[in-house]
Amino acid sequence: MQEDLLINITPQETRVALIAHAAVQELHIERTLERGLAGNVYLGRVVRVLPGMQSAFIDIGLERAAFLHVADLWQRMLGSNGEGRQNAPPVPIEKLVFEGQSLLVQVIKDPIGAKGARLSSQISLAGRLLVHLPQDEHIGISQKIEDPALRDALRQRLTTQAQAHDPNASLGFIVRTNAEDASDAELLDDISYLRKTWSTIDARMRQAQSPALLYQELSLAQRVLRDLVTDATRSIQIDSRENFERLQAFAAEYMPRVAGLLQLYRGERPLFELYNVDAEIEKALGRRVDLKSGGYLIIDQTEAMTTVDVNTGGFVGARNFDDTIFKTNLEAAQAIARQLRLRNLGGIILLDFIDMGSAQHRAAVLDELKKSLARDRVKVSVNGFSQLGLVEMTRKRTRESLAHQLCEPCPVCAGQGQVKTARTACYDILREILREAKQFSPREFRIVASNAVVDLFLEEESAHLAELSDFIGKPIALQVEPGYVQHQFDIVLL
Repeated sequence: MQEDLLINITPQETRVALIAHAAVQELHIERTLERGLAGNVYLGRVVRVLPGMQSAFIDIGLERAAFLHVADLWQRMLGSNGEGRQNAPPVPIEKLVFEGQSLLVQVIKDPIGAKGARLSSQISLAGRLLVHLPQDEHIGISQKIEDPALRDALRQRLTTQAQAHDPNASLGFIVRTNAEDASDAELLDDISYLRKTWSTIDARMRQAQSPALLYQELSLAQRVLRDLVTDATRSIQIDSRENFERLQAFAAEYMPRVAGLLQLYRGERPLFELYNVDAEIEKALGRRVDLKSGGYLIIDQTEAMTTVDVNTGGFVGARNFDDTIFKTNLEAAQAIARQLRLRNLGGIILLDFIDMGSAQHRAAVLDELKKSLARDRVKVSVNGFSQLGLVEMTRKRTRESLAHQLCEPCPVCAGQGQVKTARTACYDILREILREAKQFSPREFRIVASNAVVDLFLEEESAHLAELSDFIGKPIALQVEPGYVQHQFDIVLL
């Protein structure tokens, strides 16, 4: 399967679409104003040491000094070579750093409100498969890789590749979960990229005066070259000449094998419009996904989980009802796998396929789902059909879902997806007036509500309003407030 990557860059944001089978499979969006500092490496200057808090404030060139706690100091600074660290007594921060000292640090938490950034002097550089710890000499394995034999094999393979690349360079690496099935060539590519990055940081540090930025975490466009390019990638099209040249220079220095895939898009039509990406983004923000057969999916995302409901809709094309259900579920399995990638849905996911009486049909739908999910670069785990006929699965969360990135809860319904009917609001108002009449004795009650609610009071609910007015012995007036939605109202005592 061949893939194309489209990179649309404006001063406000960068958008990336992965195209395969003439359809958008993945979307990645990064906004300039939302890009944080986490991951950036600085040569900082210690401006104040606080023994009482066992921390120090470091000037890294930002508006506010950043914060470094003793627990985030590089452990070799504590005088240990890695052995017996847990048993060694803690060394006070005032014996490790002093005011005016230049210190290599990395941002681990962005500034929030009045708080400055949080720092660590333990540098870690993330690649697609590995995390490089250039100050250390040990190889760690992600705890999510549980098989002891696989852990040992990965450690041995990485050691061999790292020493073959440069026997004198640091062996400090952590193997990430997605390296579980990586080839030796892929591991070597990551080792080469990470060591090259560290060499650049080290060279800049030797020439810089603190405070200075030595390394900025990669932009989305650069991460695309590092993380999304595979052997199936046919082209990488960029619609900005300035950024095309910048990515060319980046690829030439860090990943030469990718440089030949870069293409500058020169067409008159916008790149995303040409491939219908903008329309796909709008569809991916909706609940309903129509299938070619006439069936459809309903996708609901909540805090706890995501649910996907499959419906036959208008599909009646098969010879009998069982075949109709089976074909709809097969098509739905393919569409679900694509929608999970497109919307970047993670966590617990429940799939409610249309009930199938045949065990053979259920097995075929499950196989089709697993086959379609195999293209997903994010780790996915699929269980079989439960006793309730649901398929339970999980997909690793890697970033915010597309809806959470681009949308916010509706100010009218507060994210519930529904509002009270005008009649419900009428009855709420009548009860509220009755409560108020027991506590206060105004000259008149005035209802301020939406046009729909006032119309209902003037027509179908006029008798109930008159009855309440007679019961409390007070007149009730009506006033339309155009800015109110139908569940909003106020009771004014005059």
